[in-house]
Order: sequence, then C-alpha cells, then structure tokens
Amino acid sequence: MSFDLDQFHEAFFEESFEAIDGMEAALLKLDVGAPAPDLINTIFRTAHSIKGGSGMFGFNEIMSFTHTLETLLDELRSGNMDLKQSSIDLLLKSVDVLKDMLHAVQNKTGVDAQVVSDIQFELELVVVQGRKGGSAATAAPEAPPSPAGASQPEQVEEMTTWHIGFEPDPGFLQQGNDLFGIFAALQALGSLSVELDAGDLPDLEALDPQDCRLRWQLELQADASRDRIEEVFAWVADDCRLSIEPVSAAPETATVASSNAETVVAPVTSLPPEPPKPVAAVAEESTRMAAGSDATSIRVSIEKIDELLNTVGEVVITQSMLTQMGEGMEGPVSERLRSGLSQLERHVRELQESVMRIRMLPISFVFSRFPRLVRDLSQQLGKKIELKMTGEQTELDKTVLERVGDPLVHLVRNALDHGIESAERRVASGKPAAGTVHLNAYHKGGAIIIEVSDDGAGLDRDRILAKAREKGLIGADEVIAEDAIVDLMFLPGFSTAEKTTDVSGRGVGMDVVRRNITELGGYIDVTSTPGRGSRFTINLPLTLAIVDGQSVAVGSETYIVPLVTIVESLQLGRGTSNRLVGQGEVFSFRGEYVPIVRLHELFDVAPRARELHEGLIMVVEGDGRKVGLFVDDLLGQQQVVIKSLETNYGRIGGISGATILGEGTVALILDVPGLIRLAADHLAAA
Repeated sequence: MSFDLDQFHEAFFEESFEAIDGMEAALLKLDVGAPAPDLINTIFRTAHSIKGGSGMFGFNEIMSFTHTLETLLDELRSGNMDLKQSSIDLLLKSVDVLKDMLHAVQNKTGVDAQVVSDIQFELELVVVQGRKGGSAATAAPEAPPSPAGASQPEQVEEMTTWHIGFEPDPGFLQQGNDLFGIFAALQALGSLSVELDAGDLPDLEALDPQDCRLRWQLELQADASRDRIEEVFAWVADDCRLSIEPVSAAPETATVASSNAETVVAPVTSLPPEPPKPVAAVAEESTRMAAGSDATSIRVSIEKIDELLNTVGEVVITQSMLTQMGEGMEGPVSERLRSGLSQLERHVRELQESVMRIRMLPISFVFSRFPRLVRDLSQQLGKKIELKMTGEQTELDKTVLERVGDPLVHLVRNALDHGIESAERRVASGKPAAGTVHLNAYHKGGAIIIEVSDDGAGLDRDRILAKAREKGLIGADEVIAEDAIVDLMFLPGFSTAEKTTDVSGRGVGMDVVRRNITELGGYIDVTSTPGRGSRFTINLPLTLAIVDGQSVAVGSETYIVPLVTIVESLQLGRGTSNRLVGQGEVFSFRGEYVPIVRLHELFDVAPRARELHEGLIMVVEGDGRKVGLFVDDLLGQQQVVIKSLETNYGRIGGISGATILGEGTVALILDVPGLIRLAADHLAAA
C-alpha cells in the first residue's frame, strides 16, 4: 500500500522550527568550559530529531548536515571535548544554516551549498581537533548516515554481543511506530538474531489488529556502544519496555517461537529496507523537547480557530438581537424568556472568552529572538550589553504577536546602536561598563504595554532637531515645541547616524515602527532623560477580533470608539472654545489646548447638534496626541466583534472595521490614530 508523506511536511517544518528556537535558546545559556549537561542533551536531542525526520522525508542534505552537528554535540555531552567560545559561535552559525536549509526545502528554493559545506567542514574539523587525547592525524570525523537513515557502526575496540529485550506497549502500532525500521537499523550495526514471543496473542475472535501483543528477544553482535543502540529505540522509548545488556557470545541463528510453542530456527540474512519513520514520532519528540515529557496539547491551524471565532461572533450578534426583542415583550412567559436570555448572554460571553484564550500566546514567542540578536550585535558593535526580559508570560492575540515582532527588532537595534554608549564612555561618566536593555510586557486595562528601555545616553534633542533641519524634514526657521522634537524621529527618512552601517543609518525604521503599531490599533510614546537612558512604550490592543467600545451617536449614525483610546467625556459651556491659526477649533483641557474634530463634518453626516454646547466632547488619544471628538450623544458601552472592511471595500481612513449591533444595524469602529491624521489632512486642505 502506498503512503503519501507529503501531507506531513508542514507539521515537520513547524515542529522543527520550534525545536530549533529552543536549541538556540539553550546554546545562548551554555557556559564555556563547564556546560550544563541538560542543556547539551536538549541541543543534542533537537539535532537528533531533525536528522530522523529529514531522513524520513528524504531531505538528505539536511540529514547529512544534522548528523555532523550531532557528532560534535555527542562529543561534548560525552565529555570527550572541552566547550570553547569558538565552538558556541560555530554551533550558533550551524543553527542559522539549518534554518536556511529548512526554509529552502519548505519553499522549494535553493540554498547556498558552499555555505553549508563550509560550516559542515568546520564542524568536522572541530571534532577532529577537539577530542581529548586525539589528533588530526589519528582521528577522523564520523561518516554521515546513508540516505535510508540507518546509523553507521561506531569504531570501538572490540566486538560486543548485546542482549536486547524489547516489549512494545499494546498501543505501539497505533502511535505510528515502525517495527521493521527498528530491526533494519539494528541489523545495520552488525549481526542480528531475533526470537519472537507470541504467547500473549489472544484467540482469533478476540484479536484486535491494532494492538501489539508480541515481544522480542534480540541478540546483536556489533562494534556498537550502548548509546548507539539506544539511539535506534529513541523514537519509541516511551512506548515500550526495553533492556540492553552485554553478553559473552552471539548465536548464529534466529529462533522464532509461535503461539503453540513450536519453534522454527533460521539464519537471519536480510530484512526489508527501513521505511520512513512516521511524523508522529518526530512531532512527539520535538514537543517533549519544547514542553517537557508530558505533552497535553494539540496543534490546531489558526484558520480553524478564526472560523470558530467568526461563528462565535455571529452567535454574539444573534444573542444581542434576541435580548433586544425580549425587552419589549410582555405576558406570563416574558420573565422566563428574559431570564433564559440572560443565561444565554452569560454562556455566550464565557464561550467567547474561551475562544479568545485559545488565540492568546505568551509574548515570549517574540522575546525569545532577542538574546541572540543582542549577543551578535553587541559583538559587532564592540559594546558590552546585557539583556533583561520581564513579563515574558504576558499573553496577547496571535495576530498582534506576529505583527509586533518587526517593530520591536527596530527598537532594540536602535537601543544597541544609538542608546548604549561604549564601555569607555560609560565608565568615564560613572556608569557600569556593561549597558542594559530591558524588554518588559504587562497588561493594563484592556491593552498590553510593551516597553523597550535602556540605560544609555538618552535622546539628544538638539541633534535630532539639527538633523531634521539638515534633511529638510522641517523648515530652517520653523519653531518646534520641546515635546514635539522627539516626534521628528518618526518622520520618513530621518536618521542621526553619521554613516550607513549594517545596523543603522539608512533612514528607515522608526517611521515603519509607528506605522506598523498604528495599523494594529496602538500607539507609541517616548520618554528620555539625557545621560540616563530612554524608554519606548508601545500600547496595543489585546486582540484584533473583539473590542470593548463606547457607542456614540452622530445624526442617524452610530460609531464605536475603542475604550482604550478614551481619556474623558465632557460637555463644553458657551464660549469655552477658541479658534487658532493652523489648529482650527480648540478648547482648554488640563492645561493644554486640544483640537476639536467634528465627526459630522469629517464623515459628511447631518448632525442633531451643531453648537458645541448642545453636544458632547469625547477626548481621545492616539499616536501620542489628543483630540476632542464632537458627537451628539453617548449611547453606552459594549463588547463588539470586529468585521473587516478591507476584504470587500479596501482600507478606509479613520475606520478600523465595522460591527453589527443588537438591532441588526451596522456601526463603524473608529481608528483613533487614523482619525487624528485624517482630521489633520482635512484641516490642511481647508
């Protein structure tokens, strides 16, 4: 029967990339000279799992590379080599090469074969030169495995005969494990004899073909160590009982025992070639490495979760409609109906929150990339920098998580390059030689706050202003408020770097940071103290699927304003507003002048109130700026399901999406940062 393995490719790649991330994190924790054995074992198991999986799918180049990597790791974990800083650097380069090879195979693109060959040669050379008591003249790197994936015999001093007791669990076959593959791998090590014990087989009527009720006694004569034999069973170690003991001699025949105790003796000549190992074993091994031996989770595609969330959203809308209809009913059953609808509302909210929790992931998935980034860049820049991370378990929506990674990379790179001074300058100013970059995440209300701070020199406002004038981003005589100078960093093309390097100086980055964060419905604030450091604070919604909002009325239309953007709502008295040149209508709010945005003018809607004292002002904040939205009335707070408009209508300025209200009408959800920019453009064009 043919078996298509292509269906398992994506699972293999996904598991492999997760395992490699754990491998890289473990490498960064290694101490030169005396590495922790558990870290070395974790790294070794990752390489071993990827080697097995790549061999299973016929990715022979990856299998060969990981085998060489595995050889070096085996020497380290067995104590045959001392761990040097150069070895750690080489292992990290190997991780990068392995990622590139996996991406190339996944996307069916080419990979730089010369780079792979160079790193593989360096790995082999380190093994040859690093073995204790060995030399380049006498030692040789271990040969890579054959494409079929069978391990090659180790060179040891003498042949050994091993007695192997192998008793699979009843569910052994249901896990996708392969018996013939195990026997073939053992036979590749040397001379194998097999004795089958079928005494536990039930009667034919009671036989379940999916249950494994067989046991084997094996004897292997080979120049292989116990560790090499255990590797053969590494995939099935949790699904069987296994004993491996040395004996004095090996029989030349195999005895096969049947259920009626009759025996057939025959020499073992050859076994079928080892078929590919099922992906279940690879996935299980990778999961154990990433999350411990007790894996209690399943992998579900994000598309299925999105479908579930959309369905729950429709249920929320239907429940709101029913609740509104029930409020107007009278009669003997009306109270029972309203009580039932109240219970339904409670259960629907619990269901909605449960589905949302499924989409939530810890921000450690993003933070985990920065130890390597800080290590490499600090070496490149010749600076001493320590990375501190807190709040790694803070959770946010998967979509937000995926899109916040690049802005954080820009901020961390800038902190390393522009923020942290050289060790000499730090010592001269009374600071420790090593600078600190701190990544922190925490929940605040209905939002997540991510902070990137450093204890460097702080922002040089005079230099920022001079550079902005030099590049023509502002006029030569234009007066800029002190607080607004920092905002110049976010203009396209701005950079204070004296020369272009691999790290910075191209004038791209901070404008992209603000744009990406704004597209997520968030904003970024900057605080800085000269000589003491800077802090970039990103405020983001927890999810892009559901928002807590305030309903406002403008004429016959209803709009939803996200609660996280609202500062305060108030009613202005007569004559309390003013008109300033270049800013339009403003009012005084807590010691500052705040522009007024008339929503009815911006969206061309006929309002019920035109005089400011007849309506309400809602002060909102986005992109670090405040405006007062003039509306007719506040309608109430509610949690709404966001429906995207871009799919069918394209992107609309000032609008982040739409929702369906309880009465079945559609309400637009305001994008406050976009709305502020739209109002500024509207004012400039007036």
